[in-house]
Amino acid sequence: MKKTTLAVLIPVLMANLSYAEEAQKKKAVLEEIIVTAQKREESIQDTPISIKAFNAEALEVQGIEGIGDLGAKVPGMTVEPFPINNATLRIYIRGMGIFDVQVTQDAPIGVYADGVYIARSTGTALDIADLERIEVLRGPQGTLYGRNTSGGAVNLITRRPTTESVEFKQKFTVGNRNFFSSKTSLNLPVTDKLAAKFAVMYTEKDGFIENTGPGGDFGDKETTGYRADIRWQPTDAFTLDYTYDRSDYAYYNYMYQGINPPRVSKGVTDPVKYNGEESTVFASKRVKSLASGPSYEESATDIEGHALTLDFQQEAYRIKYIGAYRELRDASYADLGGGKGSTDFRIDTNVYDGVTTDQVLGGPSPLVIPVISQQQVSHELQFSQDGLFDGRLDYIVGGYYFKEEATEDNSPLHHQFSAFIDEEISPYLDQVFSPVLGAVFSLGNVKLVNLVSQYYEVENTASAIFGQTTFTPKFLDERLHITLGGRYSEDSRYALKNQTDKFYLEGQQMGQGLAFDLSSPVFNNPATEAVLAQVGFIIPQNRQFDNVVGESDYDDLSLAMVVQYDISDDVNVYLKRVEGYRSGGYNTRDPQVDGNQGPADDGVDYGYGYVDGFAPEQVVSYELGVKSELMDRRLRLNMDVFESTFTDIQAPVLVNGTVADTKTSNIGYARMQGLETELMFALTGDLFFLFNYTYLTTKVDMEGDPSFSSTFADDLDFPSAPEHSFTFGMDWSVASWSFGNLSLNMDYNYVGKRKGLMIKGREGFSELGDLGLLNGRISLRDVNLSKSGTMLNVAFWGKNILDEEYEIHALDNLPQADRAVLWGEPRSYGLDLTIEF
Repeated sequence: MKKTTLAVLIPVLMANLSYAEEAQKKKAVLEEIIVTAQKREESIQDTPISIKAFNAEALEVQGIEGIGDLGAKVPGMTVEPFPINNATLRIYIRGMGIFDVQVTQDAPIGVYADGVYIARSTGTALDIADLERIEVLRGPQGTLYGRNTSGGAVNLITRRPTTESVEFKQKFTVGNRNFFSSKTSLNLPVTDKLAAKFAVMYTEKDGFIENTGPGGDFGDKETTGYRADIRWQPTDAFTLDYTYDRSDYAYYNYMYQGINPPRVSKGVTDPVKYNGEESTVFASKRVKSLASGPSYEESATDIEGHALTLDFQQEAYRIKYIGAYRELRDASYADLGGGKGSTDFRIDTNVYDGVTTDQVLGGPSPLVIPVISQQQVSHELQFSQDGLFDGRLDYIVGGYYFKEEATEDNSPLHHQFSAFIDEEISPYLDQVFSPVLGAVFSLGNVKLVNLVSQYYEVENTASAIFGQTTFTPKFLDERLHITLGGRYSEDSRYALKNQTDKFYLEGQQMGQGLAFDLSSPVFNNPATEAVLAQVGFIIPQNRQFDNVVGESDYDDLSLAMVVQYDISDDVNVYLKRVEGYRSGGYNTRDPQVDGNQGPADDGVDYGYGYVDGFAPEQVVSYELGVKSELMDRRLRLNMDVFESTFTDIQAPVLVNGTVADTKTSNIGYARMQGLETELMFALTGDLFFLFNYTYLTTKVDMEGDPSFSSTFADDLDFPSAPEHSFTFGMDWSVASWSFGNLSLNMDYNYVGKRKGLMIKGREGFSELGDLGLLNGRISLRDVNLSKSGTMLNVAFWGKNILDEEYEIHALDNLPQADRAVLWGEPRSYGLDLTIEF
């Protein structure tokens, strides 16, 4: 922990201790937390799962608006933006997450909103209106949650309507960088059996890096969200819940800032790296501005969903149905250029007007913003009984069906990359072109141009049956609880790929513009390759995928066993063995159709391609934990140790020397071991402390694909798996007056160093340093404005109070830089004003 942080915290803590004697008059006790991690309401202390939960008060006090805020609040969990889409998050729990976000690949962390599985990571960065609780489940959740939860799950639970009374809440927030937010919710009892609730959210905020080039500023965003809920309870036994939600998100992606100039080989882009360097801003600290070359375009994400829940509950049994339909549309524009505003070095999909497009397209190439469209439908039916055999047997069984259709449209043929060839290479190009043209390109005036068009279609279906039962034998004073569970899953996957990817050399011959396709015989011959190899010019491969289809079917049986023993009413221990399953799929960024095409652009013959796909990934996890409430419920201490072994682990790696090419294979197995600790202590009735800590160690053992193993040997490690992470927090009710209550909340969140890529040899360029963020909030609550019960809450808050500069993502494969980064949010602060009745 930094000295500056200690200097802030220690005086506050000492002042709190001196206040303790007076505050003892108020009974010190920890609040019970109710969760639904096992698809039934129960105390978090009785749930044999490593879980971190935030209720509505904790969400407000800690400034958590959605999943994007959890990374600094839950040790062992990291949340990062996808490099070229600020609406998309890469979520990691216990070192498991998704490297790439494609419609053909699934994440190992399941995200659920009111029991509905959210299949795509796109849109997970959006705030969620009217949250009641968030649960983070660590470790495989294969039995009750199914596929794609081999690393864990995140449950988002929203408020439901109530027939008790009219309830209104309006929250306004203003802050630095023109931050403004309005959140409105209204609960309306229609009859004594029917209620409706409406919520509207609007947020706008400026980014923290200015774009001095044309177009919008990096990081600017505007979000509008709507939600309508209806609850109908015609009888005490039956409840119908219907939900409609919509979110519209307009934003400008951030631009990567160069840290290290290009000094290592860049493969096919090696001939342009020094011109790229001249077009790039390099600094070891965060800069205040960068410049786009062409106009920086707005991105947009629109999400819409319907959900229906039917809950029929009798004394003897419960039947529950959850059905949902969701769709999203995401159009995300990115510029991976150098930040100096140069149009001579470009990595973007904006308009390009040059010799190549004149020759190939008959004019300028159009602006193309890649669009992802997805629709999903899901059905889940549960049947459960509690308290059988004198309260000693509970069970739940169910069935699940899911189907999604998605497209990714990055067409028609358009600009993706262009840059001038470094001048020292021109004489070698002369040797190639002189025999063909009788003249040469003008020195220093030759461009490498890449045009691309892509279109993908995906159709995935999944079905499952599952069951779990907990039995309490009569012996041992009924303190022993044995849980057995299983889930059988079937998956069918279909992925169609269309892609045209071509490289050209563009230049002048005696004043006449010419463009040459690098797949032409002029280049595709041993003599040319030998000449250009002298200066590291690797001729890039053109790609053509015409309706190339990958199809596969998978099945899996995941089992679970938990033995839990109540040492006392306040202390229990558990030992569990659980299994998880992550679907196989296809990698749309694989540059090769199959394994018969020889080496990729990095010179490695991987032996497989797009149509070969990758198989499912399985995990077996052992966990030993203790949950305890001590000192008359003033101290809560929960701890667990775990070991997870993954087989056929899905390993994505970047193809060296390319900007977007990746290869994914099942490479063997990995072992993860760790320790998780949660400590909460009520020093007095008004002063609470929290300490959470996670230790994680990982190891990858390569087996399986021989070409992959021989290429990387034992040179892989897991990204976003910090060895140490912890959170320290304090919640202090400072004073209670007749007109309101004053409280102070502070927390410090530390995340250790973590890898950015799976390849160890490149970790120096992609590794992210440790970070420590101090946040605080001081609130005046429960100010009574009227006899009718209208209440006012005012709070001043700050995030990253010490203004630490920290990196949240790093790339090592850009032509112009060995290391380029995205920066985390600098100091932010603001004022909340909430009125409710």
